[in-house]
Amino acid sequence: MKAIVQHQYGAPQDVLHLAEVEMPVAGAEDVLVSVRASSANPWDWHFIRGEPLLLRPAGLGGIRRPKFPVPGGDLAGTVERAGSAVTAFKPGDEVYGFGHGAFAEYIAVRQDGLAPKPGNLTFEQAAAVPLAAVTALQGLRAGGIQPGQHVLIIGASGGVGTFAVQIAAHLGARVSGVCSTRHADLVRRLGAERVIDYTKQDFTRSGPRYDLILDVAGSRPAWAARRALTAKGTFVVVGGPAGRWVQPAGHGFSSLAAGPLISRRVVMADAVGRAQKKQDLTTLATLMADRKVTPVIDRIHPFGELRAAISYQEEGHAQGKVVVTVAPG
Repeated sequence: MKAIVQHQYGAPQDVLHLAEVEMPVAGAEDVLVSVRASSANPWDWHFIRGEPLLLRPAGLGGIRRPKFPVPGGDLAGTVERAGSAVTAFKPGDEVYGFGHGAFAEYIAVRQDGLAPKPGNLTFEQAAAVPLAAVTALQGLRAGGIQPGQHVLIIGASGGVGTFAVQIAAHLGARVSGVCSTRHADLVRRLGAERVIDYTKQDFTRSGPRYDLILDVAGSRPAWAARRALTAKGTFVVVGGPAGRWVQPAGHGFSSLAAGPLISRRVVMADAVGRAQKKQDLTTLATLMADRKVTPVIDRIHPFGELRAAISYQEEGHAQGKVVVTVAPG
């Protein structure tokens, strides 16, 4: 089968190559999926670049070379074969989910990493959902979101942010979003009552106080965000600035350490490490089937242009998600 492979760490345009590789072997608990589409996430380029360096021994990848030669996490496709212990899926089912090695024509995924694809979504739309939407959902839940609360989404126009705005509004919150000038109209359409243009205004120094701040962009330290939180408000760390040695993990750890000092609740959201991914994917599928949440896609690249898709996503200016189509194997 064809797959995008890497044998060393580095920039996407330098280390990613289209190659013929062996078909993955599906175990008893696995589902072999014919991938129809995938999408680019910061999670992907951390693995491709092997950064931050200090997290390589902790599971990001091998110390000197990639642990996973085929990158990619998000996927949408059709079940080709189900393992002997798989009870939830059968050949021909359309699914979406998350697993290692999605930038390929086929991938073997544990059944608990998949859910039925919403029938009203294309494969490209479904592939835009898994990691970003689960991260948004988990971040809002970690913050204890409640109807009527005032919620601020920092990075509201990106992959995670566009889902977070819609989910928070659906849950009955009053939503404000922080983004650039050119993305303000989109964030309003997604459900934000108020949009803050970060090029013109610092939300930590003026404006209302918020019950929950979801920090997707990692642009503000917790001690600065404290000024924009209510006395019982919560600061949720999702993302952070890129860095070679520690970031974005350093932003999360420093925010957690600052929590007791600023007298505010500070938590981190971890979608990748969450065991109940299927439950979250099923919840999201229902929201999308009911048209409460809609994936926002900036652009769609063919499989052969995956390096360009990763590079564009890495620049941090995408409006929503960057998707890659994969021809049926």
